[in-house]
Amino acid sequence: MPAAAVSSGNGPGNRAGNDSVEVPGSSFSLESQLLSLSAERQELVCSLIGLTVKLGLVAVTGVSLFRLAGAYQQRMESQGEISAVLELENAKLTKARQRFDTLFMVEGEQRLIREQSQWIAPNRMRVIWQSTRPFPTVESAPAGSGNQGTRP
Repeated sequence: MPAAAVSSGNGPGNRAGNDSVEVPGSSFSLESQLLSLSAERQELVCSLIGLTVKLGLVAVTGVSLFRLAGAYQQRMESQGEISAVLELENAKLTKARQRFDTLFMVEGEQRLIREQSQWIAPNRMRVIWQSTRPFPTVESAPAGSGNQGTRP
């Protein structure tokens, strides 16, 4: 920036009590002021763009964390349900193992028979029906049928 001559006092072109700045290239000082204003404006615009980008990133991060918290909560609920079902199934397995062990111990057969009321009582006979041909077939059609063709 060019040096400016500052004069104070009561000279021929000066008014009393006023300081004046004499700049030999007044158009250059106007351009430098415009450039400094536009540089300040550019800096302000860049700062606003940076602030907008940072706020956008903060917003995206916040939304992502919110969604992540919801997914975590859902998975924790699912895990709780699965662990409850697992505990029930483990209890069933333990009960079945104990039952299995009691059936294969000494006198386990007698315990099973005593537990089963639908079994045949002692001193009773079981009747089993047997037939020579349990299911009718095409070959065993009655002799009096109307179709008496030859067999291949």
